[in-house]
Amino acid sequence: MAIEALYWQRNANGVICNLCPRACNLSEGQRGACRSRECRNGEMQLLNYGKTIALSLDPIEKKPLYHFNPGSQILSLGPNSCNLECSFCQNYLISQMDQQTREISPEQLKLFLLKNGLKQVAFTYTEPLTWFEFILDFAAIASGIDIVLVTNAFLNPEAFRQITSSVKAMNIDLKSMNPAFYSKQCKGELNTVLTNIRQAFEAGVHLEITNLLIPGLNDGPADVAALVNFCADLSNELILHFSAYHPAYRLSEPATPASVVHRACELASVKLRYVYAGNLADRLYRDTLCPNCHQIVIRRTGGRSEPLLEPGGICPVCKHVIRGEFSS
Repeated sequence: MAIEALYWQRNANGVICNLCPRACNLSEGQRGACRSRECRNGEMQLLNYGKTIALSLDPIEKKPLYHFNPGSQILSLGPNSCNLECSFCQNYLISQMDQQTREISPEQLKLFLLKNGLKQVAFTYTEPLTWFEFILDFAAIASGIDIVLVTNAFLNPEAFRQITSSVKAMNIDLKSMNPAFYSKQCKGELNTVLTNIRQAFEAGVHLEITNLLIPGLNDGPADVAALVNFCADLSNELILHFSAYHPAYRLSEPATPASVVHRACELASVKLRYVYAGNLADRLYRDTLCPNCHQIVIRRTGGRSEPLLEPGGICPVCKHVIRGEFSS
């Protein structure tokens, strides 16, 4: 069944997509850069509606979300597409290449969640914003279910504002504060991402930021400082994750040393209260410490969390309120 996309218009050659800043101009039979939309019969039609590469139950910490219902489980699914082309993509096999999928409707997804007693779902793995219409359709029937996005936030702000109203939490991948990095390494554009991060924060979405540190490309002190300053300008309680890169796709630079991730965390901790290290075997910058009394309030082991908080996210030692959502 053909499903018409949102955010497009006709032009002399066919159609132009207005969903993300890439503005793909497509003639009949052409797919967009994200591989999720195609010009058919003079319309923009969806190719990936409800076609998921996986459907699995994960610890919410894997998203990563550290301050949103820590210790809980979340159903994860996502499309076989992405609207960026990052040279270093850590999931390139499923984001940049066509893979086998299975279909699920919004109604089937809701029923699966209810039957299994689940109250939260993550659209993740690749770029869920290329599933824009599917997520909106699910949100329209899924009252009481928390929707989480793990996203690059590379969407035109009007469309991003529309989907943000249906989302409870996001982890946004902020790849660099250097516009040239976005252009050369990702075929994207920085300012739109920054606009959407601010928009999500101001809308009250639970927000966590992830930055993948790549040696020689975005891991210098000036790079880290610019990213930290942007986050701190929103709030010194914005949750920030630094992750270690591993060679993948078109990039062969050596993997990020643990010391580089630790250094970035140390620099960020001067201005931000909640900073974490990812993709590392050691325990540095893994647990959540109360920013007031410095006691461990969320302990993490093996990708899972043990919250030690009192109801409402309150530190049991000094009664400081920890930023986040701790209802589950």
